Amino acid sequence: MSVSSAEFLVAAARLEQCPAGAKPEVALAGRSNVGKSSLLNALVNKRNLAKVSKTPGRTQTLNFYLINKKFILVDLPGYGFARVPEELKRHWSCLVEGYLRQREQLRGVVQIVDIRHVPSTLDQQLYEWLRYYSVPAAVAATKADKISRGQGLKQLQLIKQTLRLAEGVPLIMFSAKTGEGKNELWRIIGRWAGFAP
Repeated sequence: MSVSSAEFLVAAARLEQCPAGAKPEVALAGRSNVGKSSLLNALVNKRNLAKVSKTPGRTQTLNFYLINKKFILVDLPGYGFARVPEELKRHWSCLVEGYLRQREQLRGVVQIVDIRHVPSTLDQQLYEWLRYYSVPAAVAATKADKISRGQGLKQLQLIKQTLRLAEGVPLIMFSAKTGEGKNELWRIIGRWAGFAP
């Protein structure tokens, strides 16, 4: 897809701070330090639109990005090994679950996992939650450039089995560095958001 414009809209620490309007939204969800911001930046061809940090847990809000003035990508707070107080983790959990359950503009979720690792219990719980609530989902396995092609294909099978992906749920090998998987992911996002990629 050709991205003519990509701009940061708002960081919402509470649901009532989410932007008004009816533009379709696609959320990016995954554990801390899995490469959500890098994936978003690669999709829109902007290196620093979403801030990339080596410190897990830096994204503490729902970050909204307006793409081509037509739809919104939402970077959700990461979960997992972030070194933050338990009270803040609970707040993030409530914020994310509230967004996923209540946001009428949400059209689908791209769950992001690291292709080099077996999905964690939290990864499994997120996918089960999305399936339970019938939220359209796709899985992007990031950092594909860091392993061989053969190893990557084996890891995809392991990810599929561990998450117990339902039939038809896309599983995409993705690299923010090489652009692998980018067009495929745009096709899915485009289908959800209602535009031609």
